[in-house]
Amino acid sequence: MPLSPLDIHNKEFGRRLRGYDEDEVNEFLDQVIKDYESLIRENKELQNQILGLQERLNHFTNIEETLSKTIIVAQEAADEVRSNAKKEAQLIIKESEKNADRIINDSLAKSRKVSLEVEELKKQASVYRARFRTLVEAQLELLTVDGWDTLEPKVRQSEHELTRG
Repeated sequence: MPLSPLDIHNKEFGRRLRGYDEDEVNEFLDQVIKDYESLIRENKELQNQILGLQERLNHFTNIEETLSKTIIVAQEAADEVRSNAKKEAQLIIKESEKNADRIINDSLAKSRKVSLEVEELKKQASVYRARFRTLVEAQLELLTVDGWDTLEPKVRQSEHELTRG
């Protein structure tokens, strides 16, 4: 156990005949007591400072740990947001591709339908032209024939062809 200033103060030395000068020893011990008390006070102040600095260090260490955890959580959240955004973008692309395929298929089907309708109209126009040509030729032939007797059967035949078509 360390000496206290009181221990030094209360220390008594045995007396001998040719010993040390008692006043000089007491004076020296008083000086040692003062210095020792000063060192003890200084030591206590330093210990208090160490405790204060240790508390601050602990506080900053806690802040550092909290910030590190926050950064990790933020990074994980950012990674998750990025991942979700990529997934959503892929879904949008797939949906767009499906819609584009559907639109292309619909357009091709409509194009085929219109093409078939055009072909049908061409056939009908060809049939109508042929009938009209036949009618006109029959009428021209009537105009060139002098006899009206032959006129009646040809007109009936032309009318009959027109009503069939």
